[in-house]
Amino acid sequence: MRQLSILDAFGALQADVEKFSALVHCRAEIVAQKAELIVDDKTYAQQLDLLRFQVREIGDARLESGEEQQVEQEHQRASNAARLLELTQQSLGLLDGDEGGLLSQAGTLGRTLQELHRLDPGTALAGLHEQAVSALSELQRELTHYADRIDLDPARLRELDDRLNLLHSLKRKYGGSLVEVLAFGREAASRLQTLESRDAEVERLNAELAQLDKEILQTGRGLSSRRGKLLPSLSSSVSKELAALGFRQSRFEVALTTRNADSWPPGDGAIPASGLDTVEFQFSPNPGEPARPLRAIASSGEMARVMLAIKTVLAAEDEIPVLVFDEVDANVGGETAHAVGEKMRQIGRHRQAICITHLAQVAAQAHAHFVVSKHVKDGRTISQIASLEKTERVTELARMLGGQTTAARKHAEELLEK
Repeated sequence: MRQLSILDAFGALQADVEKFSALVHCRAEIVAQKAELIVDDKTYAQQLDLLRFQVREIGDARLESGEEQQVEQEHQRASNAARLLELTQQSLGLLDGDEGGLLSQAGTLGRTLQELHRLDPGTALAGLHEQAVSALSELQRELTHYADRIDLDPARLRELDDRLNLLHSLKRKYGGSLVEVLAFGREAASRLQTLESRDAEVERLNAELAQLDKEILQTGRGLSSRRGKLLPSLSSSVSKELAALGFRQSRFEVALTTRNADSWPPGDGAIPASGLDTVEFQFSPNPGEPARPLRAIASSGEMARVMLAIKTVLAAEDEIPVLVFDEVDANVGGETAHAVGEKMRQIGRHRQAICITHLAQVAAQAHAHFVVSKHVKDGRTISQIASLEKTERVTELARMLGGQTTAARKHAEELLEK
């Protein structure tokens, strides 16, 4: 899969792969829908019975959004109807009792205030008294109307009890609120309709699959064709980089295998989202040997240099942000070591490249140089890593070249200046 991604990155085919992948994803969804419909008769009957019961139970309840709060308020009033009526009657008695009622006393108060006004016309207390009497009369009328609305009917209270119990039961089964219960009912009704027309629905899905399979095959063949045209160019580009890395007589090939169209459509099996193809990188390090899969014949050092060549070719297109190379300089030296370092630096312009190396020619090419050392402290081996400045790099490169001689340091300086 990774080798196929490398080929696609080389040819900038990501958009084509994404288009194919979207079609495959759509196909998988249709296959899943079809699988839900194609069940044994016993399971099918059980699903129908359950859905019909759910739809009927929710439908028969004739729910209304926001109804629960209204029913609870009415139920609270009905549950306390006797006490509410008692309190209302007590309030009316305090207002219009024969002797001690507030309205009766207000009349006596009014006559007193009129006498006060007669003696002192400048007072405005009579107007305030009129407002107070008007408010008390309004309160009396509202209490009377409220008392008339209080229902002591036990049958109504039982109805409200039953309704609340039903609402709570539906919420426990189908959702935390009536809105969720109603949504569940709509979904169950839609599912029931689909199951009841199972044969027609399966036929519709099969038709969609047939059309989608044609589109997938056409898109996949187009992608395969574009990939096939890339093979000579990728093989040539990598081989050229390999020659610079010391493999002057090696051969790098890309083998592309495309799914046989005779086995299409694939039924309900999974289709790789990457397309109809598989790719195998093949490598022949020596003349006269057939190219075989890279994973099967390359040593770790050879593998590292082959990947270095590939990454050099793909430096700008590859999506991998960090590359780590180890033993990339195994069994090389001289001119090849310089080439390895140059390739690493070229990749480093586009990606973060980390290379573990023992060759000064490679280390000198790096944008940054770190040295790893070990020492024993309190009986334990400690590893340290340190970043080197320019003068420190000269010293370290000279050490890698064989010692701190004047010639070694001069050579190290020349490597850095290059």
